[in-house]
Formats: sequence, structure tokens, C-alpha cells
Amino acid sequence: MHHVVFITYPGFELLDVSGPASVFNGANHALGRQGRSAFYKVGLVSAKGGGIESSSGIVVDTMPIADLRPGDNQQRGDDQPRGDDQTILVAGAERAPLLAALADPALRSALPACVATAGRFGSVCSGGFLLATLGLLDGHRVASHWDACKPLAESFPAVTVDPDALYVVDGRLWTSAGVTTGIDMALAMIACDLDTMIAGDVAKRLILYARRPGYQSQFSPVLQAQVRGDSPFAELIGWIQANLDAPLDVPSLAERAGLSERSFHRKFVAATGETPARFVETVRLDTARLLLSRGLPLKSVAVQVGLTPVARLSEAFGRRFGMAPGLFRDMHAGM
Repeated sequence: MHHVVFITYPGFELLDVSGPASVFNGANHALGRQGRSAFYKVGLVSAKGGGIESSSGIVVDTMPIADLRPGDNQQRGDDQPRGDDQTILVAGAERAPLLAALADPALRSALPACVATAGRFGSVCSGGFLLATLGLLDGHRVASHWDACKPLAESFPAVTVDPDALYVVDGRLWTSAGVTTGIDMALAMIACDLDTMIAGDVAKRLILYARRPGYQSQFSPVLQAQVRGDSPFAELIGWIQANLDAPLDVPSLAERAGLSERSFHRKFVAATGETPARFVETVRLDTARLLLSRGLPLKSVAVQVGLTPVARLSEAFGRRFGMAPGLFRDMHAGM
């Protein structure tokens, strides 16, 4: 069996654990319906073990993290996780309980050794702060809750924080953004460990709208615009989405909005938090990622999103996402 171990502490976010745990349990049910043995075993760990109260007030039973030390595993029987058959995930929390966890000597002393021997490790939401404090994220690209991305990046310059991704896979390291994205990451783990059909079956049974890929933004630019005030440019934004292959420069958009260029630029930034050029490029590139994940040719994608010739698409895509669009398509097409 593959053991999934969640690192908890007083005040941890319950959904960071219960969401992914339900996904792994769902995989076991799906396997059982096929006459196959369960694959995952989920366990909860804390500094000293025993009952740990979550942020919602629900108390969970945990085992001491000392029991996960590499030297102890050999003495605890076949039921204990070791090596490649173990995934360790740190749950997130609000600021106060997270700071208390960061200062816990038991967690700080035991976690690095546990991570060193795990086949896979990572965090859900702000749990990455605990890993970063111990230097376990240095040199890696990670995801975190949108509200934690800036402080995480500022506090740990050796860590590359992707503020857009739902989850990021960097070798053995898996990190997800806020709360429910832990479910998306768990589904991706199942697809990796077992197959995509099992992951799809679990998503269907949990009545999830879709299995979201890790590269999908935490917030689409359209949603970001909608949550700012009364969205005075809602109609224009809808038109932009439907006409990505049209000229979308400031003069054209200002004319369509019935404003002077200067007034349009000022009001658009106030409404969306981005310049018109940046906003349009973001919508184009997000659409390009969707089309590329469907396996479409680069030339076709470039035409549909208004970034022609292909060299223009490649330059914008590489600048924003750090990889060529062709490589992105090869990695994600068919997922």
C-alpha cells in the first residue's frame, strides 16, 4: 500500500486534510469495484500525537511524528510507511496556528528526516511555510494560496512561487494552492500512481465539475475583474473573450467603450487592477493554454488567440510561464 501522511497541528485547516483524504479513499473504492486491492492508506501525524483540534473545532486522532523517523520505521512492522511508498503532506492554516507550528521543536527536528526518505512530499495551501522554514523548498517552484504567495516569496527568496498555479509538481515535491486545490492535486497523484480513469471515476463520484489541471489559474482574469466593484467593463471583457483574434489595442478598446484613451486606461486599471494590455495578454495566454492542452497545432492556437505569428505566441508564452508552448502541449495534451 501507499501511505499518505498528513502533518497536522492545532488550528490546521480541516479541508486541507479531509478533501484529499476523501479523494484517496475514493480511489480505494474505485479499485474495489474492479476487484483490485486498496492502494492508499491515510494517516494523520502531529508533533506529539493524540487529539488535535482543527480550525473548525473538529478533533482528529494523530500519531506522533517521531514514529515516522526513518530509524524507527524498521521497528514498527509492515504496517508502517517507508521509502517510496510514502507521501508526506503538510496541511495549511491561518497565520496564528501556522506560526505556532513553525516554532514547534518536535516538528522542526523530525520533519526534514521524514521528508528525506519519502517518495513524495509537499503541502496544501499555506503548509508550504513550514517546509520553506526548514529549507525544504529552496531551489524549487511551488504553489500556495493566493493570499500567501507574496509573503512566501518575500520571506524565502530561494523559493520560486507561482502565484497562478492550482498545484505544482517539481520532482518529489508537490504543492497546492488554497484549500480545495488539495483535491485537484490528490486527483493528479492518483492519475500518476494508478491511471487517469481511476482519477476520473473518483472525480465523478465526488461530483466534481472537472479535474482541474495544475496550470489552471487560481482566479481567471475575468473573475478578478468581476470581484472588483461593479465591473463597469463586464460587457467589454465579454467581447474581448469572444474576439481574441481582433485588434485589442488601447485605441480600439477605448473607442468601443466610448471613452478617451486616457480615461479608458485609468478606469480600466481601477476596475481590474491591470493595464488593458496586460489584461488582454493574460486572457489570450490562458486561452492558449486551454487550446494547447487539447493538442491543437501552434499555428492554429496563435491565430485563435490573436498572437501571430507563432514566434509572438512563443515569446509571450515563454515570458509568462517559463516554457515553450510546444513543450507545454506535449506535457498536458490529453490530461
